Amino acid sequence: MAEAGDVLTIDGGDLGCARLLLLLRDRVATLPAGAVVHLVTSDPVAPIDLPVWCHMTGHEYLGTVDGRGRPTYAVGVAARPAATDERNPWQAGPRDD
Repeated sequence: MAEAGDVLTIDGGDLGCARLLLLLRDRVATLPAGAVVHLVTSDPVAPIDLPVWCHMTGHEYLGTVDGRGRPTYAVGVAARPAATDERNPWQAGPRDD
C-alpha cells in the first residue's frame, strides 16, 4: 500500500478525458490522503480537465511535472474527496447530506 509521501505514476497513454478520469478516480480512491499521483497523458485537454476535476472533487491539482519526456501532471490526494457520477467522472455524484 502506498504511503502518504509516495508518488504513484499512472500512464494514461492516449486515453481521452472520460477514460482518463475514470482511471484516475478509481486509482486515487485506493490511496491515502496526501499521496501524490503523476498522471502521464498525451490528451491535449488534460491541462484544462484535470484542474477542473480536482476542484470539483477536492483533490489538489499540483500542476505540470517538469523534466519528463511526455506531458505529466501532478495531483494530490484529498482526505475526503467529493464523489463523482459512477459512469461520468466529470460530473458531481450523489451528495452525502
